[in-house]
Amino acid sequence: MTTASPATGNDQPWLAGTIARWYTENARDLPWRRPGATAWHVLVSEFMLQQTPVVRVLPVYGQWVERWPTPGDLARESPGEAVRAWGRLGYPRRALRLHAAAVSCVNDHDGQVPSSEADLLRLPGVGSYTAAAVAAFAFAQRTAVLDTNVRRVLARLLDAQRYERPGAPTRAERERAFSLLPVEPRAAAATSAALMELGAVVCTSRAPDCPACPVSGRCRWRADGYPPWHGPLRRAQSYAGTDRQCRGRLLAVLRASHGPVPRRTLEEAWPEAAQRERALDGLVFDGLVEVVVDEPASVSAPADAPAAASDAQSATHFRLPVSPRPGVD
Repeated sequence: MTTASPATGNDQPWLAGTIARWYTENARDLPWRRPGATAWHVLVSEFMLQQTPVVRVLPVYGQWVERWPTPGDLARESPGEAVRAWGRLGYPRRALRLHAAAVSCVNDHDGQVPSSEADLLRLPGVGSYTAAAVAAFAFAQRTAVLDTNVRRVLARLLDAQRYERPGAPTRAERERAFSLLPVEPRAAAATSAALMELGAVVCTSRAPDCPACPVSGRCRWRADGYPPWHGPLRRAQSYAGTDRQCRGRLLAVLRASHGPVPRRTLEEAWPEAAQRERALDGLVFDGLVEVVVDEPASVSAPADAPAAASDAQSATHFRLPVSPRPGVD
């Protein structure tokens, strides 16, 4: 068992300051953290980083902010272009929601990303974590930013738990994270970023690097000899042969085409008929794909009236969405 002096409530100013100083010296140089990054850049990065590693996000993020440096630039494009540019980041509905968020910024906030958490939460695709992250990292506000990395660091440091907890953060987790933050908003935002970075690169899920941790001497999990997690476990997600893989394969074909794609091309991409049709139905219902009625040049159904499953099953051509963008010049 490793000797350590476990952290207590009285240690919170020391913990926050120590982790923040470590961050100043060790933070990764990421483009959305640089001085020239705007609130829009931060919002784009947060959408892309949901369940996606930084190394995969970096090239796509760079292409996006170069092509669409403001919400208005993206809002003027079709939703299908957002899906196309999303590439293979996965979970492509995020692209549609980010496009819708850009439209909302234009229509409701004079083309700017709103600064309050309440207004951020009203943007499509923005939940409590993303709203807090943008408020903290783009606008230097004092708010608890609780992603998996932060939750893991605090559970190990203060609760002596390995942490494998699935689900949304609890009220107790939010209150504790908030209490750890310095009173000054900019320092609080820096502490939130530092906690997240510590969990991402040092206090990782599978291989924590305790010798590199600036607060390992106060870590309760380390002091107790690294006890295993006894709570509910995250369910491992398979990919090969799943509907998710099938959807990804079909979307890859559609992204590669700038016009309607014949059904036979999609059949070649995924030969198993029942699964392919189920995936196509889901893509149409989710607004990621539109049915082209009768002829390739004809007009598709609007995005607010998704084609029924029977329409998708009888359609001869499909394409990425080109639905109108109300209120965007």
